[in-house]
Amino acid sequence: MGMDERIIDLSEEPAGVSVRHTQLVIRLEEREESVPLEEVGALVVSHPAVHYTHAVIAGICAQGGVVIVCNEKRLPVGMLLNLTGHFTQTERFVAQAEAPLHVKKRLWQQLINAKILAQASVLARLRGDDSGLRRMAQDVRSGDPSNVEAHASRRYWPALFGPAMHRIPGGEDPINRLLNYGYAVLRGAVARGLSASGLHPSLGIHHHNRYNPFCLADDLMEPFRPTVDALVEEIIRQRGADISLDRDTKAQLIGGLMSRPFRIDGDKSVLFDTAARVAASLAAVYTGKRKKLILPEYADD
Repeated sequence: MGMDERIIDLSEEPAGVSVRHTQLVIRLEEREESVPLEEVGALVVSHPAVHYTHAVIAGICAQGGVVIVCNEKRLPVGMLLNLTGHFTQTERFVAQAEAPLHVKKRLWQQLINAKILAQASVLARLRGDDSGLRRMAQDVRSGDPSNVEAHASRRYWPALFGPAMHRIPGGEDPINRLLNYGYAVLRGAVARGLSASGLHPSLGIHHHNRYNPFCLADDLMEPFRPTVDALVEEIIRQRGADISLDRDTKAQLIGGLMSRPFRIDGDKSVLFDTAARVAASLAAVYTGKRKKLILPEYADD
């Protein structure tokens, strides 16, 4: 079991999880540990022999946390989160559903611009050159009709991981497996922020897949993704290209993601707080209180 900040990953051994006096109690073969429910940002369940009570799911969700369920390959396949996280939730759901197309296109422009700038910062720090991505970010227009995002990706991935790199969601090679796991944790953190802000994670800005209940989380996490990419590159560099997604790797990914600071609106903050601020700014745009999102910038330290 790995615990980092407010993410608990149950992946390496059988466990029984219950709630006792507002504490999440985790019983392992040789020990018992507990953590206050209010401190659990996410519970990631990977081991097939983990048993938990209904009170665990209800308690974590009630406190604004997320439960992420993984399959036999230990890749996330499901998520449970609070859907009554804000006192004006119904009003915000309506504003979100009725947002005009031109507003969504402007929001997508901001998200992709921030993502490409973050990719540029990752390359500049790790490779000494941004591969022209900062200039490309200037070309992103409302709705990204020229698909600058895809053109930037074709430069970004080979520059970061080598010419043989192909980004494949669900891919089984070590790099893609680490990226997929890191993005899943990131997705949970962003979905948690959306729920707390009274927004529905399935009503997306750009992503529109009727089989995906987290389209908005996928939209809003775009500027955060390069932080995961940088962590995966560092892990691969330290531990080799054939690394497996084991307990130590997961702990390093989760720990890095939780501790890596983001620059946002002149401040530095950690992932959960940053995601909450971005989600709150999106709610303000939908309700007419802001024109632009507050977005994070990639931070080197």
